[in-house]
Amino acid sequence: MSNLFEAAGMEAGAPRPLADRLRPKSLSEVVGQDQLVGDEGTLTRMLRAGRLSSMILWGPPGCGKTTIARLLANETNLEFEQLSAIFSGVQDLRKAFDRAKARRQSGTGTLLFIDEIHRFNRAQQDSFLPHMEDGTITLIGATTENPSFELNPAVLSRAVVLVFNRLDEEALEKLLLRAEETEGRPLPLNEEARRAIKAMADGDGRTIINLADEVFAATTQQGESLDRDALASMLQRRAPIYDKGQDGHYNLVSALHKSIRGSDPDAALYWLARMLDGGEDRLFIARRLVRMAVEDIGLADPQAIVQANAAKDAFQFLGSPEGELALAQATIYLATAPKSNGAYVAYKAAMRQAKSEGSLSPPKIILNAPTKLMAEEGYGEGYQYDHDTPEGFSGQNYFPDEITKRPKYYDPPERGFEREISKRLQYWDALRKKRSS
Repeated sequence: MSNLFEAAGMEAGAPRPLADRLRPKSLSEVVGQDQLVGDEGTLTRMLRAGRLSSMILWGPPGCGKTTIARLLANETNLEFEQLSAIFSGVQDLRKAFDRAKARRQSGTGTLLFIDEIHRFNRAQQDSFLPHMEDGTITLIGATTENPSFELNPAVLSRAVVLVFNRLDEEALEKLLLRAEETEGRPLPLNEEARRAIKAMADGDGRTIINLADEVFAATTQQGESLDRDALASMLQRRAPIYDKGQDGHYNLVSALHKSIRGSDPDAALYWLARMLDGGEDRLFIARRLVRMAVEDIGLADPQAIVQANAAKDAFQFLGSPEGELALAQATIYLATAPKSNGAYVAYKAAMRQAKSEGSLSPPKIILNAPTKLMAEEGYGEGYQYDHDTPEGFSGQNYFPDEITKRPKYYDPPERGFEREISKRLQYWDALRKKRSS
């Protein structure tokens, strides 16, 4: 169809959206992903070595995943074929594989791009495996979800996961400058409005180009300049009070977290209100509250995580604005709870030793012996059933035999419920020493 338009001389004059006109023609034109397409980027090195692996592109919307996939096909002379996991099924995949096999017989490879690949079920994802292994396709899947949770391990083991960044303010500014160059005139925005339009885009390159296109289409008078409020009115959007992807976002999150850690409920409520008023994702706030409950309160008040999770559930059940009161209530509870990072520190210490020691086996004394051979090897020999002891505590060693000095990861402070835990640990330590002697 496009050839017919070109033959009739219509292609050049056909109207094209700004986003289409600004589409990068080479990897060097992609903004905001220098870790992938910069001079020493992952993809740059792959292309330099002449070998393109199957890969999963993980990142937020509008960061360039589809664009880079198309450009990779051009860079490697592969036939580009695109499917969306939302609209495609088994039949579509089978046809795509058949086309790729036919191309391979004629000496042409296929780059099969699957948008929203996490939407495919396990069986659909597994169907890629034989064609990836024999080289029929180079698979590039794009996803906004964590591949570790959403994709089959078999697919992940055969692909490289590349992480895309949310576009920062510098990258968004570059897109605006390109838009102005293409249109041949500057955007009629004052400095504050220019910051606001980048905040509205929320790190999405496609969005900021579309917003700029709207502004260009709605303003034709030379010398016209819009302020923040006029821009918001024109685009029928409320300009955010703070940019959710830049310093304002992280500064307010940090202020909320540290106010709760510092047991200041009034300051914590203020920062919570600032985030809510700025349009922050309510479930993002709920997730942060749950994190604070386990990281900064922990076992000093085991009800903290219960309260934080209950607030998340209440918000999901009630919605906005009523559910926001549940977030405020949880904020007050966490801020006024006793604080401890004892469990957090203990976990980190245990993880460091687990990684450094290698694959040590549990001591034989606590291993079951379901076979005669295992019994002869001493599995389970000498094990004491704790409930049969007078104190309900045997004091046996549960660490690998190679760890000769007993580690101590968890040291609860004398605060809140951990005061009681500390007493128990001291009692058990005394019993352990008594029995070992």
